[in-house]
Amino acid sequence: MANANGARRVVVTGSGAVTPIGLSVDDMWASMKVGKCGVTALGGFPLEDLKILIAAQIKDFDPKVRLKHFQRDKIIVHADRYSWFAAAAADEAVKQSGLQFPIADPYRSACIIGSGAGGLVTYENSYRALFLEGKRATHPLTLLRIIGSSASAHVGIEFGIKGPTFATCSACSTATHALGIARDYIKNGVVDVAIAGASESVINYGTMKAWQALHVLSPEGCFPFAKKRNGTVLGEGAGVLVLESLEHAQARGATILAELVGYGMSSDAKDMVNPDIEGPMVAMRDALADAGITPADIDYLNAHGTATTINDANETNAIKEVFGNHAKKLAISSTKSMTGHPLGAGGGIEATVCIRAMKDNWVPPTIGLDEPDPACDLDYIPNKGRDLEVKYAMSNSFAFGGLNAVVVFGPPPA
Repeated sequence: MANANGARRVVVTGSGAVTPIGLSVDDMWASMKVGKCGVTALGGFPLEDLKILIAAQIKDFDPKVRLKHFQRDKIIVHADRYSWFAAAAADEAVKQSGLQFPIADPYRSACIIGSGAGGLVTYENSYRALFLEGKRATHPLTLLRIIGSSASAHVGIEFGIKGPTFATCSACSTATHALGIARDYIKNGVVDVAIAGASESVINYGTMKAWQALHVLSPEGCFPFAKKRNGTVLGEGAGVLVLESLEHAQARGATILAELVGYGMSSDAKDMVNPDIEGPMVAMRDALADAGITPADIDYLNAHGTATTINDANETNAIKEVFGNHAKKLAISSTKSMTGHPLGAGGGIEATVCIRAMKDNWVPPTIGLDEPDPACDLDYIPNKGRDLEVKYAMSNSFAFGGLNAVVVFGPPPA
């Protein structure tokens, strides 16, 4: 079924996530129900002189167990950690979708799985081996592990995808851009099916030093919109969706989770670090216009909400400008308070949150919000989630460099 302008409608039939608070969507959601925080003491590598000693790391992930059934991709268990997460999230999403891959015409499928940083864990381990341990060579798969498109290639190989297969890279907007591009490919008839999202695993000594130098990490925790917030907390993980044209999903009798009804993007074009209000406003407005709905139709907004002083106040002001009077009635939360900031993967994980909120009519909280910042005076669902009928949900992703991307999900078509 097409829209009035002839463009095809795009639906979600599968979702997958790997996060510090759950290695699947169900486990993550159960953790959100009880307000579990994934921020813990940093570990797993030499901490040396680090000053920031917390992060939201994924623990107990064994690729030899989680990915042992992969058949076409013979080297996935030897890939970088970020590719493991992408493969696991994609596998979960594909299983939920019920799609049989390769599809009948594999050139009519796409795999767009981005990463803001690619295989940084491999980079660091390889440099340590060469420059500190005096080894004469690195692992033979080093080059393949570090490439930012490796995750998309691994997933594409496993599921026999022969259409557009590549990575997006736009810092914290990476996953949302991937979802938007995949949606546009389906909408305009380039492909019928897409696996899309992003994955990230960057927590190591060098990365922590780099983020410390920028002075945006908190030594205490991730507290979006709170008066006490003093920086974000690095996280890791992956979020992936299976998207299909409505006709394709209906023809095979698929269970449709939601419709991806709107997508907007913009660039501030002003500053690499300090955000602007106009760019996020335009991205949200364009997503609403693309969806053909009004601001008052949005029931839940998953905010970018990084817990940095400037970003949270800026996003609050942008929401007020876009939503007007409805802003005070809108249920908003930052689930980064629980998952930490998974950088490029954030939009994919948060898309799964929006879809699950629509399914369960329950919205997750912003934990650690004991005393709101007076500059952040909207309903950020403090500390405890709540029952709420959610017909339309919006997810915001605003990245370094002023790169903004927003998606809107609506109910499954009748």
